[in-house]
This record gives sequence, structure tokens and C-alpha cells, in this order.
Amino acid sequence: MTPSARCAAAIAVLDRVLAGEPAEKALTNWGRASRFAGSGDRAAVRDLVFDALRQRHSAAARGGGLTGRGLVLGLCRAAGQEALFSGEGHAPARPGPEEAGHAPSAEEALDLPGWLLPDLRASLGADLKPVAAALRLRAPVFLRVNLRRGTVSDAVAALAAEGIEVRPHPLAATALEVVGNARKVQTSQAYLGGLVELQDASSQAVVEALPLANGMAVLDHCAGGGGKTLAMAARAKLRLFAHDASPRRMADLPDRAKRAGVKAALTDTPEATAPYDLVLVDAPCSGSGSWRRDPEGKWKITPETLSGIEKMQAMILDRVALMLPAGGLLAYATCSLLNRENGDQARAFLARHPGWSLQSELRLTPLQGGDGFYLAILQRD
Repeated sequence: MTPSARCAAAIAVLDRVLAGEPAEKALTNWGRASRFAGSGDRAAVRDLVFDALRQRHSAAARGGGLTGRGLVLGLCRAAGQEALFSGEGHAPARPGPEEAGHAPSAEEALDLPGWLLPDLRASLGADLKPVAAALRLRAPVFLRVNLRRGTVSDAVAALAAEGIEVRPHPLAATALEVVGNARKVQTSQAYLGGLVELQDASSQAVVEALPLANGMAVLDHCAGGGGKTLAMAARAKLRLFAHDASPRRMADLPDRAKRAGVKAALTDTPEATAPYDLVLVDAPCSGSGSWRRDPEGKWKITPETLSGIEKMQAMILDRVALMLPAGGLLAYATCSLLNRENGDQARAFLARHPGWSLQSELRLTPLQGGDGFYLAILQRD
């Protein structure tokens, strides 16, 4: 496919996404119907689609409208590639006078939901603009070295032998940033053999900040796919339990744990194996710290859904508090940038639960390289 034809394909996919179809599904359907497209073509179209979603406001402004064509035209104009819209062969038609577009306003240039700007500004302060700029770009690919299988040096060498270039990242001792051939990671022997796992560097930093020690009983209450479960298991020999409200999210965890050489028990009833020394609550949240990975989420969230998420966060914290004895630790984490989901939520918990105290807090934004994350360590007196 020519670059112009890739633009035309991205336009078709984006029109389906704007009509309500999930981007991954729209891309899959396009790929199945386009057997002529090679792997490089599919990757290029995917990148165009997600770049357009990350930059939805500014691209629509430059391209003259919130349509698939307007978004891709806006991206091309920003890159000085409007000539790809030539109308020749499989290229999109030349822009008409009604598609002149305009330079994005200060607010459009942020590519953030307008209704959330007051909260984001209050939470980020002077960092709002640089964080917004970071969220407009693709996220780096990070790996976690599984120290149960080898050292960081072992991982770097093993990946290099397969043509994958990495470099250590300061957010966590086990973090490697992939800087070459990222698409080869999941077929590499280092990955298939459990030496490395895909995991954001900030997520690794959160686990590194947990006060874990051999023999502790630990619950990962909102385990999801189990990335933090595996990271905790690699740090210490724990009596480790994983729970999620949707157990199907943990379906791959037993196989991943076996590959990593660690153990974690899945539980539908975490109260039955309480008390715990530490409970990690990586709570459902707005996902605002990881919008560059999930740009659709940035535009789908509403005031109503955010309010519901905050109520769920409080409910989960109240639930797990009952599973911890005196001296027990509750680690509350989100991948959110919003104070209302982070420090405000932790302090509201303390107000509801006398006899608890805040031991420490960690705040990370994409300016440190990884996703935005928050961690509060709370202790029962």
C-alpha cells in the first residue's frame, strides 16, 4: 500500500470508530477484509488511527471536521504531508474549500476533554501543558525483568541476541525501555521463557514502592491481567492471592505465573483467606494517566461515569479495610492524574475510618516516562 492508500484506509476505520465501533474491532475487521495489506501496512494504518484518536481535537481543527477524513487530513497537515490527499489512484480526494480547517485553539491543542480541564488543571498545575503534550504521543514500550529468571544484564543480552534493543529506565530497577524492534518482543525467547514481561515502568515503580517481605500474606484485590501480581511475586516469597470482580480477566494468570516461575492463588472470595498483611487495590479509575495507551477512554468518559467510578473506589476501600488486622497495610493505587481519584480519595477513606493513617504517597506523571500513577500506603493502627 502507498502512504496515500494507508491514509484512505485509516479514514474508513476512523469513520467506524466515530460511529461507535471499538477501534480494535474496526481495525481487525478492516484487516480481514483487506488481504492485500501486509503486516507493515496494518501497523501503519493502526498507528494513524491511534494517533488521530490521541490528537482528536487538534487534528479535527486542522482537518476541518470531526470525521475520519478530517482527522487524517489534520494529521497530514501537521506533518506537512497534505499532498497525500491527491485524489490519484487509491489516495483520498483533494481537500475542498470547506476543509480549510484552522490552527487549533489553546484548548484544542491540549487534546483533553473540555469538561475535565478544571480538574486536570487543579491536579497538575504548571504540568498540565507538558503532560497533555505527552498524552498526545504514543507510549513507550517497557519490559519488566523477572529476577526469578535472571538479571537485568541477562535480559538485555538475551533481547539483543534477538535483535531487540533496550535500555534501563530510572523509574524502576527492573524496567527496560524498548527502543528497537518492539514488535518482536512477544515472539522472543526472553519473553516466552519468562525472563521479561510487558509492564509499564510506572506500574513497576508502584510495586517497587510496596513494603513487601518474605512470608507476608498479600492480596492483589483488583488484579486484572495480573501484571502487578507477578511483579510482587518476583520481589518476595509471599502467600499471594489474586482477585478480580471479573474473573475472566485473570484467565491467563496461571499460565503466566508458571512461565515466570512464581505462584499466586486465584480467589473469588478474598474474605475467606483474610487477614492479610498487605492488600493492594489497583482501583478502577478514569485511566487518565494512561490515555496515550487508551485514547478512546479519554473521549468516552463522562461526568456521570467518573462519579460512579469514585463511588466504586470508596466501596472497594471500605471492603478491603475489613480484611486487614492491626498493623496491616492497604496500598491504594490508580493510573489516574486526578486528585479526586487519588489523594482526595485516600483522605476521604481516613475520614471514614478512624484508626488508620497515611504512611506515604507516590505521584507519577508521563513526564517521568511511564504512565501517570498514584499510590497511597495506608496502615491500620
